[in-house]
Amino acid sequence: MKPDSAAIKKRYDRIAPYFDGMEAVVEGLLFKSWRKRLWDKVDGHHILEIGVGTGKNFDYYPKDARITGIDFSEKMLTQAKRKRDRKQVNVDLELMDVQSLCFADNSFDTVIGSFVFCSVPSPVKGLKELYRVCKPGGQVLLLEHVLSSKPVIAGAMNLLNPLVVALVGANINRQTVKNVQACAFGSVRVDERSSDIIKLIEAKK
Repeated sequence: MKPDSAAIKKRYDRIAPYFDGMEAVVEGLLFKSWRKRLWDKVDGHHILEIGVGTGKNFDYYPKDARITGIDFSEKMLTQAKRKRDRKQVNVDLELMDVQSLCFADNSFDTVIGSFVFCSVPSPVKGLKELYRVCKPGGQVLLLEHVLSSKPVIAGAMNLLNPLVVALVGANINRQTVKNVQACAFGSVRVDERSSDIIKLIEAKK
């Protein structure tokens, strides 16, 4: 693991026990509705969730699907495993870095993630891994916050980014839509309900 990955992993390990509480308000007011929209788009039986974190998406998993969830933070996975057992969710959880996935090519019908690529040190490398493990004709679904298209807001986000990275390991100025478009996907679209900063991205292989 690259040193910058290790540093971010350490930050997430540190905040893992408090993570759900830290985001409780914004989760209830905003993110829950976006998560439902994201998971409503899932297709196929074999699904990979990247950056599973503490298991915030467990409530939206489709029934009768074979789901694998990965995260590079052991402490976040510990929280997810507790939630999985408590909610009796059928998911295999594995410690893994999205930049180096231990899966064969063309393995999954849908690869899905929510608010993950803000924390991936080499986002294009990670996106290429998602493309690799997605089946031909399959899809990659991402819910991400990105750099604003408005110059004043973008300037403030760029200014604040080093502080946010230092505190929680997340970048708030990523351009994930452009990064996905730079990969080899057959088509990339952004859900029309997306906002200036929150984007629901659908990429077809």
